[in-house]
Amino acid sequence: MVGGASASGATGNVAGVRIVVTGDAKTGKSSLIVTAATENYPNNVPPLLPPTRLPEDVYPDHVPVTVIDTSSSPENRGRLVEELMRADAVVLTYACDRLETLDRLSTFWLPELRRLEVKVPVIVVGCMLDKRDDQHPVSLEQVMSPIMQQFREIETCIECSALNHIQIPEVFYYAQKAVLHPTAPLFDQEQQVLRPRCVRALKRIFILCDHDRDGALCDAELNDFQVKCFNAPLQPSEIVGVKRVVQEKLREGVDDRGLTLTGFLFLHALFIEKGRLETTWTVLRKFGYNNEIRLHDDQLPPPIKRYPDQSTELTNDAVEFLRRIFATFDVDGDGALRSSELEDLFSTAPENPWNEVPYEDAVEKTALGGLSLDGFLSLWSLMTLLDPIRTMETLIYIGYGGDPSTAIRVTRRRRLDRRKQQTDRTVYHCFVFGAKEAGKSAILNSFIGRLFPEEYVPTTNDRYAVNSVDQHGGAKKTLVLQEIPEAGVKKIISSRDALAACDVAVFVHDSSCQASWQKATEMLVDVASQGETTGYEVPCLIVGNKDDLDPYLTEIQDSTRVSQDMGIETPIPVSAKLGDFSNLFQRIVNAAEHPHLSIPETAAGKSRKQYHKLVNRSLVFVSVGAAVAIVGLAAYRVYAARKNASS
Repeated sequence: MVGGASASGATGNVAGVRIVVTGDAKTGKSSLIVTAATENYPNNVPPLLPPTRLPEDVYPDHVPVTVIDTSSSPENRGRLVEELMRADAVVLTYACDRLETLDRLSTFWLPELRRLEVKVPVIVVGCMLDKRDDQHPVSLEQVMSPIMQQFREIETCIECSALNHIQIPEVFYYAQKAVLHPTAPLFDQEQQVLRPRCVRALKRIFILCDHDRDGALCDAELNDFQVKCFNAPLQPSEIVGVKRVVQEKLREGVDDRGLTLTGFLFLHALFIEKGRLETTWTVLRKFGYNNEIRLHDDQLPPPIKRYPDQSTELTNDAVEFLRRIFATFDVDGDGALRSSELEDLFSTAPENPWNEVPYEDAVEKTALGGLSLDGFLSLWSLMTLLDPIRTMETLIYIGYGGDPSTAIRVTRRRRLDRRKQQTDRTVYHCFVFGAKEAGKSAILNSFIGRLFPEEYVPTTNDRYAVNSVDQHGGAKKTLVLQEIPEAGVKKIISSRDALAACDVAVFVHDSSCQASWQKATEMLVDVASQGETTGYEVPCLIVGNKDDLDPYLTEIQDSTRVSQDMGIETPIPVSAKLGDFSNLFQRIVNAAEHPHLSIPETAAGKSRKQYHKLVNRSLVFVSVGAAVAIVGLAAYRVYAARKNASS
């Protein structure tokens, strides 16, 4: 691996680089630009230059560079901000003979760039080096080191002289290079190590190139890698040289099979330390990575087209692949993935996708904190339901060999399921509504094997719990419970499509508290009304939690009346504290499997339905009457025709 990147491979097909030059007045901005563009020092410089295109053949990447001059005067403030927001890189100037302009970098310019959220590489340039007093030499490293420590966005620092043509091309070379081959995503300069995401991407690339899966790149595999990335083979002497360099510095970097992963990573760190970032960037871009070191959009399947009431699930092929992956990384064979094993599984992805909300606390863990096969597949089902594109992306990262789009299937519309009175879904999405302190969180906790909490902790954001539910005959369905905080109900009923993703709605109340019951029934009516209005009607169940406490005085009469009025089951009594759930989760799945049942009707809905029946009857009567009239008219015409013929 000796490099030699082609321009297109190294630059990621960037169309052009826009560099904005800014800084205090009279720090040499315009002279710097003119000298770079014409190779001549200007005697007269206008106050502000128009956009300037640098010759493409000056730099090895042959990418067009446009340089934007700016004014620091207050009247040009708006234009300056506009240009900074469009910049790919910023060249920030100070005058070598005026220390106050150097101080202004850290007191004004760099904080201002942060305030404006200009998140691009910054090249600090000391201009007019020829004017510095030779009697008082200044160490650039000594001066800039504290500033670079404080402002990590500074890519590099350089001093130049337009008058004496000292390091003028280098200024814009470093600016262009910072855009095309940025250091920050690859390398932590403070720690002097590759960044974790870079390591993960290079590990995936190493595995893809290790065709015989023996944990090392043999000479043939190294050569194939070189040809793919740099369009040129390695000579045998070059392969020997590469391995010798690695072995001299890192004994474990090479073994009798070839270059190990450790050696492969060491080589890239070495290239970066020597300023050859384009080599590592060429490798990453050849394998489809962008500047964030994620797979570029063109490497991923297109967005999935679906109706709001369709959901996404894993296909059988994807599930079988995940079963095999689970077995591969379950190194100790205990039937669960420990934290370290799970991290190893995702070590070729940019990050572990389950270390964040809503996945991190959404599934049942073993006594030792591991993830069983059911829990593993449940989390994949949850991610596929909520973010199918991320599922496909993550499958690619961990080695799914088939077409990623074949890993996901789009289910039939829920509206059609209700009409056909059946569903073929394997993952059901249940919304859990209820008043504060009704015990929604306790139900979710129990579903994923968590202990009953002794202290009440309010839920402020939507929370998920996912697990498999055993069915009669040994079949399993995946159930996703989504807790809707009381404050989140308004959002549900104000959005037309919010109920489209719901298979079952559960309304939890504290059976010992009348106010809790009233709040739950209000929510039930609101959700039922929303379903009737939008056509996204869902089966609903009422759950009376805290059955271990005495019910409030009229609880039984109230619940019976509401159930009868709305045409749904009577409340299911449960006690999360005692762990008595009356087969609640199986009953939720059963309701989802019969999407035409347990759908509540409001008084307004019943009136609307009765009205439609009357209208339909009237239309039938009119249609029949019209048909009789038409038949009578036709019969009369036949009679008249015969009479005329006989006469």
